[in-house]
Amino acid sequence: MKRLTGLSKLALVTLGVVALLVATVSLFGNNIRKLFGAQAEALVGSEYSGNGGALASRQFQRKSLKTFGDNSADGDSYAAPAPAAAPAPRSVAARKQVAQLAERAEPVTTGNTHAEERPNPFTLTSEDRFSTFAVDVDTASYTLFRRYVTEGGLPPDDSIRVEEWVNYFRYRYPSPEEGDFRVDLEGAPSPFTPGRHLVKVGLQGRAIAKSQRKPTHLVFLVDTSGSMSAPDKLPLAQKAMKLMVDGLNETDTVALVTYAGSVRDVLPPTHAIERSEIFAAIDALTSGGGTAMGDGLELAYRHAAKKANPQSVSRVVVLTDGDTNLGRNLTADAMLASVQGYVQEGVTLSTIGLGMGNYRDDLMERLANKGNGNCFYIDSEREARRVFQERLAGTLEVIAQDVKVQVEFDPATVRGYRLLGYENRAITDRDFRNDKVDAGEIGAGHTVTALYEVELAGEGANVATVRVRAKRPGGVEAAEQRFSLARTQLHGSLREASANLRFAAAVAGTADILRGAPQAGDWSLATAEALAEGAVDDLSDRAEFLSLLRQVRERRATSVAGGPY
Repeated sequence: MKRLTGLSKLALVTLGVVALLVATVSLFGNNIRKLFGAQAEALVGSEYSGNGGALASRQFQRKSLKTFGDNSADGDSYAAPAPAAAPAPRSVAARKQVAQLAERAEPVTTGNTHAEERPNPFTLTSEDRFSTFAVDVDTASYTLFRRYVTEGGLPPDDSIRVEEWVNYFRYRYPSPEEGDFRVDLEGAPSPFTPGRHLVKVGLQGRAIAKSQRKPTHLVFLVDTSGSMSAPDKLPLAQKAMKLMVDGLNETDTVALVTYAGSVRDVLPPTHAIERSEIFAAIDALTSGGGTAMGDGLELAYRHAAKKANPQSVSRVVVLTDGDTNLGRNLTADAMLASVQGYVQEGVTLSTIGLGMGNYRDDLMERLANKGNGNCFYIDSEREARRVFQERLAGTLEVIAQDVKVQVEFDPATVRGYRLLGYENRAITDRDFRNDKVDAGEIGAGHTVTALYEVELAGEGANVATVRVRAKRPGGVEAAEQRFSLARTQLHGSLREASANLRFAAAVAGTADILRGAPQAGDWSLATAEALAEGAVDDLSDRAEFLSLLRQVRERRATSVAGGPY
């Protein structure tokens, strides 16, 4: 009985302790939960270092800028997991902090990401006779295609931007006799669609000798995060920078900024003649850590803006795989907003993409568009030499900015038309003469080519009127030029057309087929190959395209036969 009595007393004591604990939690539980991080305020309480610092918790160092496009391609994108439910914070400030944290905590990139664009539709001139777009001299999409094919694959549909394929190649257009550029118009029957014609609009920018270039101030912004350790990333970036420095004039300057887990000033503005000092700084770069791209971009622009003036070139050159996971400006809009003021001061931008596996093609292309610059992808030292040596003047110096093209088709001659590519460079017709609307840039010696598929109707004498509107670098008001394409200027057969038109048609047709454009559903790669074969014109880059096209045809044939593709 004594033993039972003792157990009863113990049970009563235990029950009393439990009751006391329950009461304590009821009275002070909210503070206890705050202390141990159970509430949303505890998540917000992890301070974020504004100058490239990391979140205290590793789980929030996620890579992505999903607002840069719809990343839904199979195998080359990611899907955001559903967010876990969390108790709602009680204060407005806390809710705002949680929202900001959620924006940063985007999922890790698991593949190359691209921004899909819907191909331009065939438009009836009776409904809209105007087609307006900004010029584009980017070439990254074509170089990516070459890498995919060289490595035994085929490019994802949404990585293909027709205009970047066409403008990768040089065309032998007449040089401008006066002014900054000359327009070359031509038309011939389409090899792809019976009863239709192809119309080519070509622009040739004036060339500038090395001795005539404006003083150049470069700021290299180099991604040195852990994802850049592969041989085709940071080591290739180092080679590319040296090639660019070799092409500079002695009075040009170079600065070097890096970003990884933090942002670092590596080299202050140094005259290009001091090559040994610049090369030593480049050679000393190593990779490791997170990716504070937004913070690095802002610092590089600040440096470049100090040298910006109409009499010189001030350009930021970003070399990266495009990933970003740290810093204040993680979203696309935040990153662009942080540098917009510097862009307006005249700082231009080149985005240089490197590597595969987590390459942010969507990010690089959009940054270049908004940064008044150009977007390249470097897949080899040979491509680095092409961009940074052979075409250095065009890469560096802009000769015309906010360049817009408007093609007005005559309804008496043209029933309808379709522009091949330039989907993400479209401008509303009413903004053609609005000089506040941003457009594209043409570098020294650059060529720009656009192709239209048109269907003729009636007996009108004029096919189209082409208007080109552009500003001088740093200018506010644009000048406009006007050109006409008469029906009598159309070739009677494709054989009579120039090699420029035939080769551009082969490239644009291939791109349209591979990206699955509905209007190219019955087009043939065999036709494109025959066109390219007859228009190589002793140019090595055209011969390479022909070789790649033949590989693509073989793989697609294997796919139809039930092979691996």
